[in-house]
Amino acid sequence: MSKDNFMKNEQGNVLFLILIAVALFAALSYAVTSSTRSGGGDAGSESNLISSAQITQYPASVNTAIMRMVVSGTSVSEIRFNRPSEFGTLDSTSIGVFHPAGGGANYIKAPADIMVSGNPGDWTFNGGLEVPQIGLAGANGGNDIIAYLVGIKSAICSKINEKYALPTTPPVLTADRSALFNTRMYDNGTTDYVLPVTDQPDIADATNAFDGQPFGCFQNPTTNDYVYYHVIVDR
Repeated sequence: MSKDNFMKNEQGNVLFLILIAVALFAALSYAVTSSTRSGGGDAGSESNLISSAQITQYPASVNTAIMRMVVSGTSVSEIRFNRPSEFGTLDSTSIGVFHPAGGGANYIKAPADIMVSGNPGDWTFNGGLEVPQIGLAGANGGNDIIAYLVGIKSAICSKINEKYALPTTPPVLTADRSALFNTRMYDNGTTDYVLPVTDQPDIADATNAFDGQPFGCFQNPTTNDYVYYHVIVDR
């Protein structure tokens, strides 16, 4: 084969590969466009899915930090969830879940776009409620330590429940529990949190949808807030 013919063949192969690449790119673009347009709300649904994943993954990292503390000899009743601006009021830095000398967990606010207020959301941690059929539910000292994110959007709440095979219309609790899930397990320098030792109220609705569910989303009566809960220490 002459050099000229060889070069022509090479050029033809390159052109053929370019045409294939263009065709594939066009097909991919069409598929993405079609999937975005179909159903009308798919793009919003995908965004809700991503946001719900961000919420559900964070408490798991906090649980890991607590487990490190427990292994090091800190009891669950001693741990405190002081935020970075509150480190100075800790009786000991070793009991701070978010303190570098304690659990070393990062305190991260929830994204503003998932909150009804439009502002970044603060997590609350405490042992004031328990989930039926989790740990020693129904017994003294059986209340769980739970992370709460109060005031998320209803669409996010529904997407979370869909992920965990819970009702996509968020169940309403049988009683107003806002005083309990808004209480913080931290040391403010004056009044320290005391972990309850008696049986505590359940996270429960009329259909018992949350029985045995370590995470989920409910609507609180009276305040009408949508609240994500995540058990980080089952007791």
